[in-house]
Formats: sequence, C-alpha cells, structure tokens
Amino acid sequence: MNRNDARKLAEVITNQELSDMLNAAKIGIKDWAQVSNVNKGMTKGVSWNILAKDFNIDGTYHVIAKTNMIREFGNFLPNAKKPSKKQKTIIAVVHQDPIFNNEDNNEE
Repeated sequence: MNRNDARKLAEVITNQELSDMLNAAKIGIKDWAQVSNVNKGMTKGVSWNILAKDFNIDGTYHVIAKTNMIREFGNFLPNAKKPSKKQKTIIAVVHQDPIFNNEDNNEE
C-alpha cells in the first residue's frame, strides 16, 4: 500500500482494527526476513519489533506510527478497509508504417 493511502486510512482506523490486522499479520507472515516496505534497510521482523511488539489497544498512537503499521502490514486488513485499486488507463496506440522519400534513392 502506498504512503498516501495508508495515511488517509491511519486517520480513521481504530485501535481494534489495527490490533486485528497485526494479529492476522503475526499468523500470516511466513518469512520475517523479507525486506520491509517502510524502510528498505530492515526486515519485516525488525519492523514488527519497532511498530507492533508492544501494541496496546488502549494506547494512543501518532498518525505516523499508524501509517507505518498500515504500510507494513496493511495487506492483512479486511478487504473492506483496503483502498480500491486504481484502474489503469488503456491507451490505444496508433501506428503507421514510415513513408520514405524515394528522391534520394533515385539519384545516381
């Protein structure tokens, strides 16, 4: 999930929904050595230890912390919470074979 979508969601998501997402991530992630989405210099395991290890439903979290949690583990949110994917615009390609001027080839 991109940063802009995660930020918008972080402003309205509840701690219970974040907790459910983190619990699903705890079960669903098989390779904790994958590169983190938030910081390419660390793994998902390090990201978990920083963002989610001590998560408390009753706590108050800054929107940046929530944004990073969502960016890292947001694919474990229910589909209803995930932002809709943008449709790619299909561009019709126009092609014509090149027309070469034969005046240069006729000179001998």
